[in-house]
Amino acid sequence: IAIGFLMVLIDQGAAALKVSGTVLLISALSGIFSATFVISWLLSVRTGAYMMVEIFLLLGTTVSVALCYLLFHETVNLWQMAGILLLFLAVYIMCTYNKSVKGALTPKALLLLILCGVSNGIADFSQKLLVKQPDGNVLVFNFYTYVFAAIFLFIVYLFFRRKENPRPPAAVLKPIWLYIVIMAFCLFANSLFKTQAALYLDAVLLYPLNQGCAVLLSLLMSALLFKEKVTGKCLIGIALSFIALLMINLL
Repeated sequence: IAIGFLMVLIDQGAAALKVSGTVLLISALSGIFSATFVISWLLSVRTGAYMMVEIFLLLGTTVSVALCYLLFHETVNLWQMAGILLLFLAVYIMCTYNKSVKGALTPKALLLLILCGVSNGIADFSQKLLVKQPDGNVLVFNFYTYVFAAIFLFIVYLFFRRKENPRPPAAVLKPIWLYIVIMAFCLFANSLFKTQAALYLDAVLLYPLNQGCAVLLSLLMSALLFKEKVTGKCLIGIALSFIALLMINLL
């Protein structure tokens, strides 16, 4: 929120914060589902393989693609449809990989993974909604997105605090504050540049490509930082995902 507020003030001035009710509603949609994505992602990586979560996020891009196809009539050709189906096959293979790393998926874990992918897809779709508005302001939209996300997260925090009775926030944040600052800059930049890109690219190109690149980086992180086994099934699942991205973006 602080980063977004400063950027709006420097670039456009405080007057830019006055927006229409439609833009506020779209920002609320973006904020609530962005927060839902964060919560479900954190819970998912506790119970499943890291790469499994990333593949479900890639699958979740089909939500934004389908909504843009239905509401904005963005073109999806046969090659792109075939690529999306190939993504589903990659998810199935990664499910078997997850079983070898973390054990069989429980219904709760599967539900969290689906929620994670869907919420990320709807958050992405809200960016498309914003750029279709005549008064859509990308910087202001991202600022309000994090305002609404913070409100929603605070409500969820109060609920979990009663349930789990965690350590005081200061004790949790003190040893990791630098990582949080870095994450804040990167998270804001990610959503800002994706929203800017939504002005120029259809959803079927933008979101699978963005998440596909993230999957490749995540493969390195899962192996180097989290010491997950990179098995043949994992590599096949990643390869199929990459081929699907090539079909969607190049054919």
